[in-house]
Amino acid sequence: MNEETSLWKGSPSQWLNLGNYAGAIVVAVGIGIGGIFFPPAWIALILPLLFAIWKFLVVRSQVYELTCERLRITSGVINQHIDEIELYRVKDTQALRTWWMRLTGLTSIKLETSDRTLPKLVIPAIPDGMEMRETLRKQVEIQRDKKRVREMDFDDSMDDDLV
Repeated sequence: MNEETSLWKGSPSQWLNLGNYAGAIVVAVGIGIGGIFFPPAWIALILPLLFAIWKFLVVRSQVYELTCERLRITSGVINQHIDEIELYRVKDTQALRTWWMRLTGLTSIKLETSDRTLPKLVIPAIPDGMEMRETLRKQVEIQRDKKRVREMDFDDSMDDDLV
């Protein structure tokens, strides 16, 4: 019996929340200044704090695991949702590194798959993403060879020329 082994496991970086955290700070400062003139407004300071905590938990609860046979996606703060993509179904991978990702050493990986439930997937802002993408690409080829499967795309442009 062939046991499935984990090759990589990770979560997106909290850098994704930088805008949310900055917005929460601005709102908190505004509420604080308003609290000077209207003291009961201090109670509203809990709202930006709760918003920031929620955003932290949403990113923290996203876990991506690459095994030798599949990519498992776990998400959900209150209720957990688990999706899986068989690696032989991955058609294409792309690495995306915006300017702020290059500064922080992060990479987003875009996947195009033949899976009907997840035809397009983005693994956002992960550390060592270029290495993970290469590991993923190699495992996809291994699984395709093992299962004797090849991806084929059919282009509809030929049908348009005939009309």
